[in-house]
Amino acid sequence: MTDPRPIDLLMVEDDDGFREMAVEWMRRKGHRVEEASNGQEALKQFDRKHFQVAIFDMNMPGISGLELLQRLKSDGVDTEVIILTGQATVENAVEAMKMGACDYLTKPFPLSELEQRCRMAQSRWSLTRENQQLKAVIKRDHPHVSMIGEARPMQEVMRLIERVGPTNKAVLIQGESGTGKELVARAIHDASDRADKPLVTINCAALPEPLVESELFGHEKGSFTGATSTKNGLFEVADGGTLFIDEIGELPPGLQPKLLRVLEDGSLRRVGSHQERRVDVRLLAATNRDLAAEVASGQFREDLYYRINVMSLVLPPLRERDGDIDLLINHYLGNDWEIEPEARAALVSYPWPGNVRQLINALERAMILADDQVITVDDLPHEVVDAPQRDGASLNKAGVKRLDLIERAHIIDVLHQEKGNKARAARALGIHRRKLYRLLERFEIDEVSYR
Repeated sequence: MTDPRPIDLLMVEDDDGFREMAVEWMRRKGHRVEEASNGQEALKQFDRKHFQVAIFDMNMPGISGLELLQRLKSDGVDTEVIILTGQATVENAVEAMKMGACDYLTKPFPLSELEQRCRMAQSRWSLTRENQQLKAVIKRDHPHVSMIGEARPMQEVMRLIERVGPTNKAVLIQGESGTGKELVARAIHDASDRADKPLVTINCAALPEPLVESELFGHEKGSFTGATSTKNGLFEVADGGTLFIDEIGELPPGLQPKLLRVLEDGSLRRVGSHQERRVDVRLLAATNRDLAAEVASGQFREDLYYRINVMSLVLPPLRERDGDIDLLINHYLGNDWEIEPEARAALVSYPWPGNVRQLINALERAMILADDQVITVDDLPHEVVDAPQRDGASLNKAGVKRLDLIERAHIIDVLHQEKGNKARAARALGIHRRKLYRLLERFEIDEVSYR
């Protein structure tokens, strides 16, 4: 089927008869064609218009086709160039392709062949443009990772990222759930020579065992029920870049030898295929398990463990990052939000078993519930407010309890004065009615209390 898209084309040829015939042919085929009889005219055309495809005759007086090609490439013009040449200059045409031309044609040739080559060049131009757009989108959606933390354990993590990032070594990232293992993987990838290539992620714990093999290594059409088409595995998708396997401790034992092989020599086979493929992929892996204990119990292959653990990086839990909770609160809330001292103290004092992920969830919840972009202790989850105090935390529980009793008594008094009308009571208290309902729930105030 013929591609319906017209080609934006420039024909540069010093043979007037051939040029006019070729231009007329291409215009009759529906393409938008401009022409130039020499290199100087061609440069003027490029100054005023963009072309998807340009056809240069190799031998022209003045500026030759090769010189014209060099000029375009040095100026960064994104036009696909086809070189026309006679038999005696085929070697020069091949050299031009090394310099960036996409194709060449040896005279004489049928004009139908010229159109077909221009179609192929247009497809290449479109693909290049799509790749540029995709890279721009990826860069926008995944900006350079900035690790946040001034505590000594986090400073050590950052130092290790800087050291290990530029290498091609496998890294095992260990830490409790919610400590930011995927964020660290992205920081390592961004610090590597593969930063402009894909970073592909898979979570072994999120997939049923039969799907893990297909996701990692791909499959051929008909290789199992539901395999209606051939699919590239994530190793192939990540070729040239980085593959991050999260929760690698959940990798089924039957797949561990296959993973070991691709890490050793880059070779793999899709499910249902006997054809061997090769990839160049850097592996980053993460786990919250004790893999050394898994090896000792026979649940994880020892040789695979040493292959993925060339470099180990252990993330500290949030409770061991003194001072970093304040930094994370400020970073996440930004300049448009305020947080009352009592609420901040409650967040700092909480031990955060779910680590940074749990802290972010608590802040997101508080931002939804807060009035006037000011977060108070009433906007925080009950488990944070009511949790036992950590050693050295700045929240004085006895003082807070006294303040709570005073605040509870004041709310009851206002409700009594307003004869139980919550809307008027909220106005008298200077708070939103939604916040009043939360205070009633928190202080366990019912109608009996203020009659």
